[in-house]
Amino acid sequence: MSDPWFRLRSGPTDPALNMAIDQALLESAPTRGLPVLRSYSWDRPAASFGYFQRLDEVSLLTPLRPLVRRSTGGGVVPHDADWTYSVVIPPGHPWYDLPATDSYVRMHRWLNDAFGRIGFSTRLAPCCDPSGPGQCFVGAEKSDLLLGDRKIAGAAQRRNRLGLLIQGSIHPPAGADRPAFESAMEQVATLHHAAAWTDLPDASSLLEEARRIAADVYASEAHTARR
Repeated sequence: MSDPWFRLRSGPTDPALNMAIDQALLESAPTRGLPVLRSYSWDRPAASFGYFQRLDEVSLLTPLRPLVRRSTGGGVVPHDADWTYSVVIPPGHPWYDLPATDSYVRMHRWLNDAFGRIGFSTRLAPCCDPSGPGQCFVGAEKSDLLLGDRKIAGAAQRRNRLGLLIQGSIHPPAGADRPAFESAMEQVATLHHAAAWTDLPDASSLLEEARRIAADVYASEAHTARR
């Protein structure tokens, strides 16, 4: 039996709108009823930071601006040369019920297998090389994705009654091709989980809602500085 998935490839997008699209996907997940894999990038250098972090501390950890507060946890993530993605899982899908640690492992095994298909040998971190305070790509935590001894991918999660949102960042290996990697991700999911892929059908209405959320929330100084 196949597992239907939607794909959404957003391309370079404003930092606040990037976060808003992920929120709009999460808020509409129960109505949509199917998981979504979104790939996106940033239309300017920026940094995102975890929902529970303090802005005054974050400001000292990166020179990148603008700063945008994510709806997920974790630390500061630089978005100047990374590949970003999100996965949104609706309630009722088997992935939604996984414990957070198992969900994290599943996400990074997916990335690991996709990199293998395009010729890169990565692995999940067996244990911990703790990161610097509040920074996602300094050191590695258990089940982060490594290339050699270097962390190249991490993620943060948010789970509520609407669904599960995973936001991830990849610092790609030199020579890696993003379209080939994205194709490999779909192939891996089809091979191992019978995923069947179609383009997200409500992308225009989703973007309209996301623009409203961006203006009200993620572009708001009050939201960015709420802690």
